[in-house]
Amino acid sequence: MPENSNQKLTSPPPTSELQRIRTIAQVIIAFAVVLFLLVQARFLLISLATAIILFSLTSDAISSIARVRVGPFRIPNWLASVVALLMISMALLSLSAIILSQVNTVLSTTLAYTDRAPQAIAAMVAWLGPDAEQSVLNSLSTLDVAGYLRALAGQASNLMQGTVLVILFVGFLFAERIRFNTKLENFFGDAEQAQKVSKIVGSIIHRVNYYLLVKTAVSAVTGGMVYGLALFFGLDLAGPLGILAFVLNYIPNVGSIVATVLVALVAYVQLADGTLALVIFALVGGIQFMNGNVIDPMLMGRALRLSSFGIIISLAFWAAVWGIPGMFLSVPIMVALMIVCSHVPGLRRVAILLSREGLPETAQDLEPRGPGARDKNAA
Repeated sequence: MPENSNQKLTSPPPTSELQRIRTIAQVIIAFAVVLFLLVQARFLLISLATAIILFSLTSDAISSIARVRVGPFRIPNWLASVVALLMISMALLSLSAIILSQVNTVLSTTLAYTDRAPQAIAAMVAWLGPDAEQSVLNSLSTLDVAGYLRALAGQASNLMQGTVLVILFVGFLFAERIRFNTKLENFFGDAEQAQKVSKIVGSIIHRVNYYLLVKTAVSAVTGGMVYGLALFFGLDLAGPLGILAFVLNYIPNVGSIVATVLVALVAYVQLADGTLALVIFALVGGIQFMNGNVIDPMLMGRALRLSSFGIIISLAFWAAVWGIPGMFLSVPIMVALMIVCSHVPGLRRVAILLSREGLPETAQDLEPRGPGARDKNAA
């Protein structure tokens, strides 16, 4: 018996379990640190992510312009980059000015409706009885809508600061793009590995660009149709509602629902006609359903390959971390994450979970396509 006890006391500890516990603890700590940094530096990171997306949208166009010849001369790469940066700056500043002006319009018009909005909303539950209607009215009367709107307008002033920061980031990215491939080769020390990483980055840019172009076209059509519908029914906020429908359409699944409810709510408060507001709700819902569930998937095809449940999870996570800007950036970030995980053997299972059909991107998808692709590879 004593000998058995000594053997048990001198047996080596289970190092595998200790290593597993240590690894799990390190992953949890790393995740907490990254999450903390994402929240604390959200303004800077949101501006950087937006700049990277704008850079990816214009990078291929700049390369195409730089290859154009005007007689015996060729457009310099730096000149194409400067012209693109000026165009992006003008577009961003103009868009920010339009949004700020529409915020002021919405603020002044909404303040005029503040007095009658609680009665109109409470009347929607009148069928539940006078007690329910009075309870809703009392709850709404305690809300300081004007204070919330003024606070929101104050936060909108940060938009111009973010726009300037995005322009600066895009300018520096344009300056670095020429030496990007050289830096990759020096970083990895292997030309083949650097080429693979460059192809992965190119695949991310291609898919994100295609998603944004299709989404912009569908959103523009949706915003125009909502604006025309609001104008037809004589709504005071027809312009802001059209812009809101255009912007919210970039938020997957949730944005179109919010836009539809807001249009119907504005119509009900202004027109004080439940039947007409229900008709407007049905028409706007039909527009959103047709564009978002028929035209959008038809144009998008297999380019996105994202799981619907994964999109919702990504939307919820980035909304919790970065707020409303995170909701707009959730899909591009998820596309990049899925493509990167597809080409890392240890993370490919994550890509399978994020993909729509469990078929993430393969190495063959990185190869160039087109009539000259085979000749180029052979060369």
